[in-house]
Amino acid sequence: MSDQVPRRRFLQSASALGLGAGLGTWEMLRGITPAAEDAKVGPEAVKLRPEIEPVVRWMEETPREQIFEKAVAELKNGLSYRSLLAGLFLAGVRNVQPRPVGFKFHAVLVINSAHMLGQSAPFSERLLPMFWALDNFKSAQEQDVKEGDWALGPVDEARVPSPHRAKADFVKAMEAWDVDGADVAAAGLCRSAGAAEAMEPFWRMATRDQRDIGHKAIYAAQSWRTLQAIGWDHAEPVLRSLAYAMLDLRGDRPGPIGPYEANLENAQKIRDEWQIGRADPGATRSLLETIRQASPEEASAETVKLLNDGVAPGSLWDAVLLGSSEMMMRNPGIVPLHGTTTANALHFAHHASGDDLTRKLALLQAVGWLPLYRARNKSPEAIVIDDLGEDAPSSTNEEAVAEIFEVNGDDHNQAAAKAMGFLARGGSPKLLFDASARMIFHKGTNSHDYKYGAAIWEECALASDPKWRPHLAAAALYNLPGSAKQDSPLMIRAREAVANVMG
Repeated sequence: MSDQVPRRRFLQSASALGLGAGLGTWEMLRGITPAAEDAKVGPEAVKLRPEIEPVVRWMEETPREQIFEKAVAELKNGLSYRSLLAGLFLAGVRNVQPRPVGFKFHAVLVINSAHMLGQSAPFSERLLPMFWALDNFKSAQEQDVKEGDWALGPVDEARVPSPHRAKADFVKAMEAWDVDGADVAAAGLCRSAGAAEAMEPFWRMATRDQRDIGHKAIYAAQSWRTLQAIGWDHAEPVLRSLAYAMLDLRGDRPGPIGPYEANLENAQKIRDEWQIGRADPGATRSLLETIRQASPEEASAETVKLLNDGVAPGSLWDAVLLGSSEMMMRNPGIVPLHGTTTANALHFAHHASGDDLTRKLALLQAVGWLPLYRARNKSPEAIVIDDLGEDAPSSTNEEAVAEIFEVNGDDHNQAAAKAMGFLARGGSPKLLFDASARMIFHKGTNSHDYKYGAAIWEECALASDPKWRPHLAAAALYNLPGSAKQDSPLMIRAREAVANVMG
C-alpha cells in the first residue's frame, strides 16, 4: 500500500483486518515519522550524523518502561529515522553478546527485517517496527546483564595487522578458529579495504557452518544489509562482532556443521558457465523431491548434476525455498522457520558476493543444509507444496484478504488454499503482503515474526519462476496470526506512549 492510498480506504482496510482499534492514536505518528526519502536510505547516503553516540547512549541508559516515551520525544525533537535505526543496531552490537548466535541476540539479528517491513508500510505505521525493536533491545540488554553484562571491548591496537596483511590474516584466523586473531584482523580489514572487499571473506564464512541453526549466515546478511542503510562508517564494531559470532563452537571441536568440506570439492566439479542456463520447473520439482529424502551430501551432489545439465541456478533456488516452506507448512515451528530465514540469507550472499566459489557454495550449502533441518523437524502432515489446492475467496480485493486472515486464525491449511486461489485469480500480492506486515506490527510477539515475515515475502518476489510465488505466499500464513487475535500488549503500550507525548 503506497503513501498515496487515501486515508479513508486505509482505515476501511484496517477495520476489515481487525486492526481498527486505536488507529486514531497511531495517526499522531504522522507528526514525527520521517518522510519516505529519509526513511528509505541507500548505499549512496553512507555518512552518519555525528550525534549517533548520544542516540546509542539514551537507548542504553533509558529504563525499559520509559523507552517509548523517550523515543517519541527524541523523534518529536528532530531525531532522524536513520539515526534511530543506526542507534538501535549499534546499541545491540555493543551490549549483547553474539554467542550463542540467536536467543537474546535477535535484538541485533532482527533490525534489518523490521526496517524492511517498515519501509513498505503506510506512512502512519512506518515506525511501528522500530518501537517493537526498541523494546526487544531493552529486553535483550536486561538478559545480557543477568548473564554477566558482556560488552564489545576495544581493539588490541598493537596487534592490528598492516593494510597489506589484513585480509590474509583474517582468512587465516577464521580458518584456524582463532578468536583473538580474527578480531584484530577484522578491524584491520575494515580500515584498509572498501566495503565490498572487506565483506567478501565474511560471505565465505557465512556459507561454512550451520551451527546455531543457520544464524551465522543470517547475521552476515543482516550486518551487510543494515550497514547499507546506516553507513559503512560503523562497519568495524559490527564486523568484529560478526567474526566473534561466526567462531562460536558451542563447546564442540573446531570445524563446521554440515557438508562444507564435501561442497568445497563439489564446487570444483561445476561447469564454468554455470550461471547461464535454462529455466526448468521440472528440475525444480526433481531437486525438491531429492531434498525431501536425501542426505546433505546427496542433495548437494544432485545440485551439481543439475547445474552441469544446463539448469539455471534460479530454478534450483526455487527448490530450496519450496523445500523450506514445505517443512514450515507440515510442522510449523522454530526449526523449519530457520530453514527459510537461513535459505534467504544464503540466497542474499549468493547475489552479494563477487567470488565465484562463494556463490557456488551458497547454493550448494543452502541445498545441503535443508536435510539437516528436515531431520530435526518430524512432520505429522504430508503437505506437498508443489501440489497445493485452491479455494477461491469471495473476491480479489481487500475483503478477500480480510477473509483469508479471518480463516487463518482457525485453520492455516484453509487460509493457505484461499491465498492460492486469491493469487491465481489475479489478486494483488501487494495487498496480501501489506496485510501480513500489519498483522506482524500489531499482533506479533517475537523476533521470528519479523525475521520470517521479511524473509518469506522477499523470496516470494525473488522466485525465479512466478508460478511458485503463490506457494511461498501460502506458506507465509503458517507463521502469521489471524485477524481475531488481540493486539500485542507491547503495541498497546506504544500507542499509549505516543498519546502521552503527542497529546
